Amino acid sequence: MQLFACGVNHHTAPVSIRERVAFPPDILQKALSDVTGARPGAAKIAREAAILSTCNRTEIYCNTQEPAGVAEWLANFHGLPPREVKPYLYLLPQQEAANHAFRVASGLDSMVLGETQILGQMKQAADKAHDAGTLGLLLNKLFQRTFSVAKEVRTATEIGSSTVSMSAAAVTLAERIFPSIAEQAVLFIGAGEMIDLVATHFAARKPRRLMVVNRTIERARDLANKFGGEAAALTNLPDLLAEFDIVVTSTASPLPIVGLGMVERAIKQRKHRPMFMVDLAVPRDIETEIGQLNDVFLYTVDNLGEVVRAGQDSRQSAVTQAEAIIQSRVNEFMHWMDTRQAVPVIRSLRDHGERLRRHEMEKAQKALAKGENPAAVMEAMSRCLMNKLLHDPSHALNQAGESEREELARLVSHLYNLHGD
Repeated sequence: MQLFACGVNHHTAPVSIRERVAFPPDILQKALSDVTGARPGAAKIAREAAILSTCNRTEIYCNTQEPAGVAEWLANFHGLPPREVKPYLYLLPQQEAANHAFRVASGLDSMVLGETQILGQMKQAADKAHDAGTLGLLLNKLFQRTFSVAKEVRTATEIGSSTVSMSAAAVTLAERIFPSIAEQAVLFIGAGEMIDLVATHFAARKPRRLMVVNRTIERARDLANKFGGEAAALTNLPDLLAEFDIVVTSTASPLPIVGLGMVERAIKQRKHRPMFMVDLAVPRDIETEIGQLNDVFLYTVDNLGEVVRAGQDSRQSAVTQAEAIIQSRVNEFMHWMDTRQAVPVIRSLRDHGERLRRHEMEKAQKALAKGENPAAVMEAMSRCLMNKLLHDPSHALNQAGESEREELARLVSHLYNLHGD
């Protein structure tokens, strides 16, 4: 078993790279089947695989003998030259991969230190891999331990205390542009978990108007009703955009849904009153050129990271505690992996013993059927079985050269618990 973690995150790659290697939910199963060779015509690069794809990271956890092949596959799957992705990629083997998974789930590797959303996203990644049939013994054990470690870290430390979330950071930035959110109209594009979190923070400021637009109008209504707001279909966005001062978007669209021309028309209708926009999606929902407009303040997840990092020094003691817990659990996981390496040998040894047992049992049964003395048959069977079981180690000791005989004798004494007798 060879465990590897391969990917990019907010530490190693800007959003312009992360969005190009992200896996939208609708292609995740295809990707898992492709990298494990389950899809017809696909090369089997990994025996097991699970993909974690969020706004801040795309990571492939896998059991593979070809880690470089997985890295190349990641680029090729997205139609990118591997050389464009390689400078941003990390490829973590064995112990480093386990340590990374534990840190990610515990919120130590997040843009928001100690945030809890990533744990749910990792559980979803494991569930998707299970459903796709690409979660085997190694990755199943890894994720079980990962979730257990994350729970222990959050229970035993204060890693999640005083956390400034991405949602709260969006409000903080908006308040730098507008003196009072209560006087502004806020538009949310999308109706997923992230929009729900952000809307909660903005709704607490009691904006004068709140609206949710989404491809599925029913989901938009459900979320808008939660905050006493309005709902509309995404197709109405071009006509509605000019009415809002604050726009927050987070959808799963593979392409931008807010274009430069749309925003230029909205700004003209607003008579150049400023517009604050937050793009929390990866891939991005808002075309990057919009940020160059004089009357638009556009922020991405990377920009919000600068806000949420403030105040993290106060929790450094909790980080130290968490790292200690994780290191201990990594050692335990690696011990489990090491013991699994001996399984094939143990299985072969038991199969060998079983063949000898069956052979001697058949001989004994034939002797009993002939009417031979049962006690004599049992004595002969046990003696023959003992001789056959001890033949190979005895032969190895007798044939060993002087230089290796001492080491073999030590190993045999240990294996058979002879205590030097």
